[in-house]
Amino acid sequence: MGRTASRVTASTSGSPSHRPAFGVLVQAPPSVDELVHTHSARGFALVSRRTESVQRLYFQCDPDEDPADWPDDRIWTELQARVRGADGFALAEGPVLDRSVLRFRSFVCEPPRYGNLLLAGDAAHTVPPTGAKGLNLALTDARLLAETVQRAVTTRDFGHLDAYGPRALRRTWRAQHFSYWMTHLLHRLPGATAFDERRQLGELAALVGSTAASTHLAEGYTGRWAADGP
Repeated sequence: MGRTASRVTASTSGSPSHRPAFGVLVQAPPSVDELVHTHSARGFALVSRRTESVQRLYFQCDPDEDPADWPDDRIWTELQARVRGADGFALAEGPVLDRSVLRFRSFVCEPPRYGNLLLAGDAAHTVPPTGAKGLNLALTDARLLAETVQRAVTTRDFGHLDAYGPRALRRTWRAQHFSYWMTHLLHRLPGATAFDERRQLGELAALVGSTAASTHLAEGYTGRWAADGP
């Protein structure tokens, strides 16, 4: 059995990424119970919880930004400006533990396989952080990969490996669509005109004002459509 298992290799190494976001890990309490996405004239921002004392935040930035030019005070000033609204909402602040410019891009390797080399996580696909799908997709890949390899090893039939790619890609492409949609909805787009800005605001208003539109967003965000697969 050990000899058979050695014929299967799984790779989870990352691929290059090219959609810029400034990512920070901060020691601070949660600012709100839910994850926060914002659209503003300054660009996109995302606030997510890691633990009760550590938060992960991103904001859209120039790809040539140098993290060394961003001390804690400047980072918090920029983030507060992007989440500020008429309701007076403000982020709970704390020390910045890590800062980096992340050049995300949308990418899919299809099929996610080369012979007995099976790809999962960032080796198989990358998405911008706007849809918060990267970790969810990687965990789903890991589950499907484990099931596939176990079946192949147990039966000594490597034909079972053929099922991995189609099963994983059904979820991958739906997540790619959702991330693309969220990026174009919330990011300040290169060369955007006043018309483009108003169109984005109109779409956001439609999401808030329509039960059907809100349901579509909720299903994509929670990945409920992933349950529709095998």
